[in-house]
Amino acid sequence: QQRPAQQQPSRKQQPRPAPVLAAAIGAYPRGHILTAIRLATEELERAPHPASMTRIAELYSNGYGVPQDDAKALEWYRLAAARDDRNAVFAIGMAHIEGRGVARGPLQARPWFERAAGLGHFAAAYNLGIMTLSGQGGATPDAQAAARWFQRAADAGNADAQFAFATLLKDGNGVERDLARSARYMRLAAAQFLPEAMIDLGVSLFNGTGVSRDEPAAARLFRLAAERGNPLAMNRLARLLATGRGVPADPIRAARWHMMAAAFGANDDFMRDFIQRMDPRDRAEAERGVQSFLQ
Repeated sequence: QQRPAQQQPSRKQQPRPAPVLAAAIGAYPRGHILTAIRLATEELERAPHPASMTRIAELYSNGYGVPQDDAKALEWYRLAAARDDRNAVFAIGMAHIEGRGVARGPLQARPWFERAAGLGHFAAAYNLGIMTLSGQGGATPDAQAAARWFQRAADAGNADAQFAFATLLKDGNGVERDLARSARYMRLAAAQFLPEAMIDLGVSLFNGTGVSRDEPAAARLFRLAAERGNPLAMNRLARLLATGRGVPADPIRAARWHMMAAAFGANDDFMRDFIQRMDPRDRAEAERGVQSFLQ
């Protein structure tokens, strides 16, 4: 199941900000919130600039340095959107998805995402793919149209879209089934450390589906996703450690990863039985490691 993308920068070049605005933008991520507001406001007094309007909207939306205020945030987003700032247009679409100061619903969000995608905001294109695939926002479910949205965002570098398009290619849903091409897009998403893509690519590498079989590479991907807190990857890695597939067998580490996955609600009958058969001393050592990690 895919999730709506949050605001992400696009590769399309924005107009170069004026010197004062550039200072405001630089102050914002460094935590100098009041300085950012002051500099951005000063720039607006000189000439309207959509990026400065969007920056101020973000501050009100998140309550950074000012009281959180959805209404004021939307005022600034709308001013910037009127000047075709794609981040502001996308933010208004997300406000409709989240019901923040506006009517909540995909039907209201879709026109804003379509406009943002037309301006080069590829997270908006990904969201349109999700809505089109599931029939949200007044659209009839259309896997072919969704695939086009996903590919558009995927080719621009959006990891969520790369994973979604790879999944459609793997299933032959809306596009011709192509396991090799699916694996290529999945690899792109995995290279951006998207856990779902790392797991899916790991399974493909383990089984040799669309790619050459490579169990050690699969184990590395499962480990990377597990270290990022994904319970499914923890259990995948635990199985490999338990059986010595792709990595040297290590029962204690295998038990430890499964216990951590179970702590997050992910069960695995194979690993549960494996742990029950362990030497009690090894099981106790694994438990101590998990308790230390959780603490």
